[in-house]
Amino acid sequence: MKLLVTGAAGFIGSHVSLALAARGDKVIGIDNINDYYDTSLKYARLDWVTEASSRSTSQGSVSFQQIDISDQTAIDQLFTQEKFDKVIHLAAQAGVRYSLEAPRAYIDSNIVGYTNILEACRRNQIQHLVYASSSSVYGANEATPFSVKDNVDHPLSLYAATKKANELMAHTYSHLYQLPTTGLRFFTVYGPWGRPDMSPFLFADAILNDKPLKVFNYGNHRRDFTYIDDIVEAIVRVLDINATGNPDWSGIKPDPSSSRAPWKIYNVGCGSPVPLMDYIGALESALGKSAQIEMLPLQPGDLPETVADTKELIAEIGYKPAISIYNGIGKFVEWYRGYY
Repeated sequence: MKLLVTGAAGFIGSHVSLALAARGDKVIGIDNINDYYDTSLKYARLDWVTEASSRSTSQGSVSFQQIDISDQTAIDQLFTQEKFDKVIHLAAQAGVRYSLEAPRAYIDSNIVGYTNILEACRRNQIQHLVYASSSSVYGANEATPFSVKDNVDHPLSLYAATKKANELMAHTYSHLYQLPTTGLRFFTVYGPWGRPDMSPFLFADAILNDKPLKVFNYGNHRRDFTYIDDIVEAIVRVLDINATGNPDWSGIKPDPSSSRAPWKIYNVGCGSPVPLMDYIGALESALGKSAQIEMLPLQPGDLPETVADTKELIAEIGYKPAISIYNGIGKFVEWYRGYY
């Protein structure tokens, strides 16, 4: 297949591009290489993917173009020229806390850019659009584990609100144009080549350089950490199963995770939340060094706990993320030491 991966220089996008090429797909990756974090890491990911795919014995390939999804003309031209079969949309302005500082960046990328992708997909008869949502959409929900059957109308950050909006926008296009769309709510993704604004990087840097490790919510967070290989496997499996309408869907008692239209939502997480202090302990063990901990209150927009209910992913896609935090952190630390 010929596939578009947006956000290809990003953490998840680079891993997905490589996995698809390894199985024989032709991948066109795009990214605007913005400076939300160190761009040298983004370029290094692209080099890693290019080198690894060139060594592969498959007939797949990865090529890259620097394009901003908010540029409607560039997106329209790309779709017209390349004639993709399917699209994996991972490009977005990320970060809960940054959305408090730069809200317009989220509108430009996560709303305007996302609209450009939807429009290009429907005009070019794309077979399936798979896009990244987030566990942040659960917002003020307190009942755990979080289920795709839950109402998610109370986001706690603009980032979460844009991801909820993405799901609703996708449903509209699935309903109006019969465009198959599947949204994946990712739960705290980590691993090699990850984002430096995420906790594994921040914590490892603090521990290794004897800096105070800022622990919010006084260490009482619990997170459903999901290793990058599990995320990639879920994306690839979902991509191959085009979303279809649910014939049993009822407008009287509507199921929030499906529709009469070809539209689906899945959680992608391990379903086994890890206390933050246990997570820090795993990092200390892998690094061979103790942390200097500074306890701080809960940050605005943060969720105290995230736990994924993955029953639908298991039943309908046949996959359950399974890599433990201890194995995953070990792999992350090995990469981190090598890279830095």
